[in-house]
Amino acid sequence: MTITSLLPGRLGLGTAPLGSMFRDVSDEEAAATVDAAWDHGIRYYDTAPFYGAGLAEIRLGDALAGRPRDSYVLSTKVGRVILDEVENPAARELGEKGGLFEHGRPNKIVHDWTADATKRSIEDSLRRLRTDRLDIVWVHDVAQDFHGDDWLAVYESARTGAFRVLQQLRDEGVIKAWGLGVNRVEPIELTLELDEPKPDAFLLAGRYTLLDHDRALQRLLPTAADQNVSLVVGGPYSSGILAGGTHFEYQDAPVHIVEKVARIKELAERHGVSIKAAALQFSLTHPTAAAVIPGATRPSRIAEDVAALDEKIPAAFWADLREAGLVSPLAPLPTA
Repeated sequence: MTITSLLPGRLGLGTAPLGSMFRDVSDEEAAATVDAAWDHGIRYYDTAPFYGAGLAEIRLGDALAGRPRDSYVLSTKVGRVILDEVENPAARELGEKGGLFEHGRPNKIVHDWTADATKRSIEDSLRRLRTDRLDIVWVHDVAQDFHGDDWLAVYESARTGAFRVLQQLRDEGVIKAWGLGVNRVEPIELTLELDEPKPDAFLLAGRYTLLDHDRALQRLLPTAADQNVSLVVGGPYSSGILAGGTHFEYQDAPVHIVEKVARIKELAERHGVSIKAAALQFSLTHPTAAAVIPGATRPSRIAEDVAALDEKIPAAFWADLREAGLVSPLAPLPTA
């Protein structure tokens, strides 16, 4: 089964914000957001133990409880085991992503991509999600942004541990697909070079957006296309800066990014285009893109995302973006 045939649509819901990523999100708000996604026909939900130290999984499981399990696709991730022991969430060592989920649960997060930890992580996720099975499992964050110069050692631990466990589970039919869920292109490029094990797809967050796509277009996406490996686009709004927020790469956006967004918005306003529509439709146009999974913590955002996919964007907008040098000449455009 290919990831494209597995996924029920091109729009899913990313649940990192439900782990109280940038602010203290209430249980009621989280539940209403998932309900809104369901009511708008969204049937693919992605989560992870890392999101709020299990909080996003718990909230998603509660919101989906009672829904027919065969009617939706569920993915989560391995690489972090959540303990009953507590710690200071604000003091966690997270590389470039310091301070993430400081509003989530205080449970201690152990970073571990070995085979035993992978099996335990899956068992724990099933319990938090209140389900008996997972459809897709991603190997989470084996990249430079969390591990700096040590990332290759972490990757190797995952290659000999999590990769092999997930390949076996897929071959046995326990899960339907597996791959990497990362914020950098290099780990995926390494994985695509392996003879075995072979992933079914990958989740790439923040690296195929209107703001940041050059590196992915150079080698990763052509190789993935050649191997018929699809992409789920995470973070299509670049952590929120493309949707009216102030974050880029999960931190306060730097000046050069704010200025680039302002240039894109100026062109969008000139053509009467919603910047959210431009962001989503750009990310989905590459041939490898199977789905896009923006996150949300307010029900109204779901309606905006659905409308953004259906919005008609004039060809002149894309032409002006290209002429202004705001998109790579290698990037396929929706009306090109």
